[in-house]
Amino acid sequence: MSSAPLVDWDLAGRTARRLITAGPSTTREEAAAVVRELHEAAAVAVAHVEKLTGLSPVAGGPVPEVAVVDRPRWVDANTAGMAALLDPLVEALAAKQDSRPGAIATAIGSRVTGAQAGGILAFLSSRVLGQYEIFGTGGRLLLVAPNIVATERKLGVDPADFRLWVCLHEATHQLQFTAVPWLTGHLESEMAKFVEATDLTTDVLRERLQDVLRSLTDAVRGGEGDSEGLMALVRDPEQRAVLDRVTAVMSLVEGHAEYVMDGVGPDVVPTVTTLRKRFAQRRKGRGPLDRVLRRLLGLEQKMKQYAEGRVFVGGVIDLVGMEGFNRVWEGPGNLPRIEELTAPERWVERVHGRPALPA
Repeated sequence: MSSAPLVDWDLAGRTARRLITAGPSTTREEAAAVVRELHEAAAVAVAHVEKLTGLSPVAGGPVPEVAVVDRPRWVDANTAGMAALLDPLVEALAAKQDSRPGAIATAIGSRVTGAQAGGILAFLSSRVLGQYEIFGTGGRLLLVAPNIVATERKLGVDPADFRLWVCLHEATHQLQFTAVPWLTGHLESEMAKFVEATDLTTDVLRERLQDVLRSLTDAVRGGEGDSEGLMALVRDPEQRAVLDRVTAVMSLVEGHAEYVMDGVGPDVVPTVTTLRKRFAQRRKGRGPLDRVLRRLLGLEQKMKQYAEGRVFVGGVIDLVGMEGFNRVWEGPGNLPRIEELTAPERWVERVHGRPALPA
């Protein structure tokens, strides 16, 4: 069984492509220059990230591809990636059931969720600046050129600095997963535990997913609606424990990237202070994307944890330095617990075995 019983990803992709808005106006020469400069910035960023973090890719490992894409190609990448993630999870869920859903119900249900997911993807396709693909490609860095150009124009910042700044963030994610090869397997294992803990049928799961997607669509349009979001899919305490662990990991990797993109300093990105100030102001706005993310995560606290990741990383480095912080990558047991995100000294005491003192 594929992920089709939950989402018709082909329909989601077609729907998203039909609804995608046009990017900023550029000449063919300008667009070509943006693509070239983003590739150059991504290459430059790698050395700066490795120098600041003290990490390096595992010798002999795969070299991640860097792809500068437009909005339709971002949609294609994400529909493929989500299908690659969902397939084994739905297979495992179906294997636990005594009966499989009927073909007609499956087809209708998957098309409903496919159309809903397509609308959300179309909306997000104009907001995402970049991402590092973990699942489905073996590792690939995507930079969404029209969104980077649109954002730098809106913020009124230096284009070269902004492009390198964005690449520093995404190159950090790339390094996290190439220098710490067990991290991908750990996340896949947690997803498997999530499935193992559920007793939902695929029919019930699909119905709940439809409710979540309907709520997200309402959020995009400015409505309030039900705020339970993805938590509607999570009822079992063991599943919520898995979600907490995954949230802590994602907070770590996001916070680490935030730390690095600012930590390189003005010698690398001359206007880094201005970039952070204006970007932070942009994030404060309770715009449509903010509403979608809050609805998606379901709880205000879940949004806070991504900001708390930056606090955790900076706090640990202040206490034990970068080398001491890098012990977080030694194995799953050293990953932060969700309660340690706002108390980095507790992580230091647990992992380093001593009271936390400034480095």
